[in-house]
Amino acid sequence: MGPKQIIYGHLADVAQALGHAHRLELLEHLAQGERSVEELSARSGLTFANTSRHLQILRRARLVNADRRGKRIIYSLAGESEVTGLIHALGRVGERNVAEIDRVMADYFRARDALEAVSREDLIARMQDGLVTILDVRPRDEFDAGHLPGALNIPLSELADRLAELPDAREVVAYCRGPWCVLSFEAVAALRERGLQSRRLEDGFPEWKAAGLPIEAVQQGVAR
Repeated sequence: MGPKQIIYGHLADVAQALGHAHRLELLEHLAQGERSVEELSARSGLTFANTSRHLQILRRARLVNADRRGKRIIYSLAGESEVTGLIHALGRVGERNVAEIDRVMADYFRARDALEAVSREDLIARMQDGLVTILDVRPRDEFDAGHLPGALNIPLSELADRLAELPDAREVVAYCRGPWCVLSFEAVAALRERGLQSRRLEDGFPEWKAAGLPIEAVQQGVAR
């Protein structure tokens, strides 16, 4: 077997590890920050045994790392930028080539927000000019693990009760876990219903971080 065939064989192993919806969802959760098997099980709705089995497959493909801390095993992405980029590329191919994905995008995502999302470059310019309020609608623990600089964290479930925290005079740009995360779509829809100018970031926190842009983490207490 030649070197090219050996490489293709290993790439096929990686592709096979990605070939399950539950494993893609687990990677999305890990893109927000490291998690234990118990936490991933609770977030994904999978049993502990099923979650552990999927994580072992991802680990064998070297898509995730496992670190034992006492009695717990903590998982994290193995190469955040590369894995996030791989999932992003897979999504772009799927949106272009798979008719069912395009139908879901039209029926759910585009139906809820026909406006063009804010690009990272545009958001950076608005941040520098102080023209925007950045709204992180993920759960608090994900926000604490890492978020966009200066972002305000209001989880979607709390948004209706905390609208007074949002300045009326500035546009709100909401983001969450990634380009197909429904949290930011629902947040933008709720804000517009209440007369607030609001748009989505084109993707989410993992893509922002993978691009090498600055983030803040409450746990460290400093910007990185």
